[in-house]
Amino acid sequence: MECYTSDSCDSDSREQKTLDLSYQSLDSNALSSELKGIVNEKDCAKNYEIILLYNNRIRILPDTINRFCNLKILDVSNNRLTVLPDVLKNCPLTTLIAKHNQLTNDSLPKCFYSAKTTLRELNLCGNQLTAFPEQVLEMNSIKYLYLGGNRIVNIPKDIWKLSSLQILSMGGNQITEVPESVGRLVGLQALILSDNLIEQLPANIANLKQLRSLLLHKNRLKTLPTQIIKLTCLTELSLRENPLVSRFIRDMTLEPPSLLELAGRTIKLHEIPIQMGDVPTTLIDYLNAAQCCVNPKCRGVYFDNRVEHIKFVDFCGKYRIPLLQYLCSSKCITGSWESREMDSNAHPHMMRKVLLG
Repeated sequence: MECYTSDSCDSDSREQKTLDLSYQSLDSNALSSELKGIVNEKDCAKNYEIILLYNNRIRILPDTINRFCNLKILDVSNNRLTVLPDVLKNCPLTTLIAKHNQLTNDSLPKCFYSAKTTLRELNLCGNQLTAFPEQVLEMNSIKYLYLGGNRIVNIPKDIWKLSSLQILSMGGNQITEVPESVGRLVGLQALILSDNLIEQLPANIANLKQLRSLLLHKNRLKTLPTQIIKLTCLTELSLRENPLVSRFIRDMTLEPPSLLELAGRTIKLHEIPIQMGDVPTTLIDYLNAAQCCVNPKCRGVYFDNRVEHIKFVDFCGKYRIPLLQYLCSSKCITGSWESREMDSNAHPHMMRKVLLG
């Protein structure tokens, strides 16, 4: 980014001028004085398109900033902002970076005015937001949205309205559920949901055909939707510190099945007919609760006793995603059936990076 510091205001209007006041230890009053001086100097404010104010002590942005009518990029990161007032209504902002401040949902502007149609990037990471800012849903032109490191508990179902979104970063929050409407963000290239409380993903995440990066580490995922293998553009998947991976890493042992289960398995395996009245109704219900082994080469069933197994879905024989499976016996874990199944479902793409731990 080039910075022009000429005192003349007669430079080519096409030049992108930057006002860099970062690392100046400015408080709100000092900033107000600085900006008024520029505005009063032959109306130079109209020449500035970028204002950098990061790493200061600013609590409130002065109204004078509205005089910078050509302002496109504003960076107020690492300050002490407790409010982001309606002072940007005259600025055609394309980028607003206000990360690492003290902003809450109530301290955000009710509407971003002209920025509603011009804003391409909004960064509110590291603040004190407890909910997804509803006013952001009006910004149908936004491409890059960063809301990580807050206290947000949900992703709104209306997230699909952000049809231009390419990056959605909401890691480090308290999100428990991913709505199916995320699957309608068909232009999404990066989805960052790490360090949350998410237990499962919707199957229609497979609709995100342009997704390249999916970061899910530090969640509560026990399984992944099998449809994830349809994400042919995916090159990065992070899964570490999930129960899904923890189960894969630690040894899994099988306790001996009970005599009841052994008898039930024998009856189901050999298709021994049982008539109503031959045995108590409770045993009939027990037999009807049999679960089939997922091994297509095995005819076995299980009731209470099963093997929890991580099956690998292969990506061109090099990278793999673990999916939790349930089998009737530890003998079903190994064997040629798995490799044959993977070969038949091979995909002509390769995931470059899978982070499991």
